[in-house]
Amino acid sequence: MRTPICDRLGIELPIFAFTHCRDVVAEVSNAGGIGVLGAVGFTPEQLEIECNWIDEHVGDKPYGVDLVIPQKYEGMGEMDADKLEAQLRAAIPPQHREFAAKLLADHGVPELPPEEKHHELLGMSLATATPQLDVALQHDKVKLIANALGTPPPEVVEKVQASGRLVGALCGKVHQAVRHRDAGLDFIIAQGTEGGGHTGEVGSMVLWPQIIDAVAPLPVLAAGGIANGRQVAAALALGAAGAWTGSIWLTVEEAECPPAQMDSYLSATSLDTVRSRSYTGKPCRMLKNDWTDAWAADDTPDPLGMPLQNMVTMDAVTRSHRYASSPAAQAIAFNPVGQAVGMMNEIKSCREVVYELVEGYVEAVERLGTLQPE
Repeated sequence: MRTPICDRLGIELPIFAFTHCRDVVAEVSNAGGIGVLGAVGFTPEQLEIECNWIDEHVGDKPYGVDLVIPQKYEGMGEMDADKLEAQLRAAIPPQHREFAAKLLADHGVPELPPEEKHHELLGMSLATATPQLDVALQHDKVKLIANALGTPPPEVVEKVQASGRLVGALCGKVHQAVRHRDAGLDFIIAQGTEGGGHTGEVGSMVLWPQIIDAVAPLPVLAAGGIANGRQVAAALALGAAGAWTGSIWLTVEEAECPPAQMDSYLSATSLDTVRSRSYTGKPCRMLKNDWTDAWAADDTPDPLGMPLQNMVTMDAVTRSHRYASSPAAQAIAFNPVGQAVGMMNEIKSCREVVYELVEGYVEAVERLGTLQPE
């Protein structure tokens, strides 16, 4: 199961675990894969705390950090985060804020205490992601940086590679992968439409081999719908250098997931997800609910672009998470997850999940071995 990218990163297994939970990062890295911390929701100060904690809990194991610098977004070019936020606030039509506020009020979701008010503009721009990157690169055990939306700017690529780390990015189309390659990235993550979060429209089994062929010999990690070892074997058989996984870490014991949200994932089927722009402004796969339905209606405002829509919905994200035990809050909660949610039916530890991925891979390879012609 070991591939060349394992040697470059100093890991035993080509299993990459994207998560917003530091405990999951540490557990997967300690189990032989590599945890990748999603930094978008953290201020630089909070990210420093998270990285310090992970440093203390992974021994000599490596981990990664995932940023969100969109290829295109409102306010591109402004590098002063405060000025950018003010500029973007002024660009948000009042009816969008009013519509979001009405949805929260209609569902009876309480207001946040004043001390828990959250910044609206998170790391979804170069201005806000650059300080996050600077924090990540101060930690020696961070061995890779990934960008979730588009080719990273040249200065980001140069800074990461000059520090001795690997830099990669996700994509859902072949031409995006070629652009990543031409920008000099070290690896590419090809994510099929089945994946959670921001995805394209092409299925994994069709997308993976196209991108692998288009950018060879650059390493490609397969993402989108991977929930067991048989799927890992399929990805490697198609030429992938490893498996980039995300959804399966939402229902592990170590996940910082409120019980009501966990129940939503455990009880969902693969038909319960939808690609919607209603929370972030870009197509994002999540559990469909009253919120996604409301923004998709013909007589309601169209979602804004990124990061404007995310600024409109930040209050809903924080309030629905803060009061996640309320069924009303879950009816409008942001629950990003892929179609693999239909295979996520019980809570397991991270180590169990890693072990089952490896075991399922071995069984699949052995089964294929019995089918070889004599």
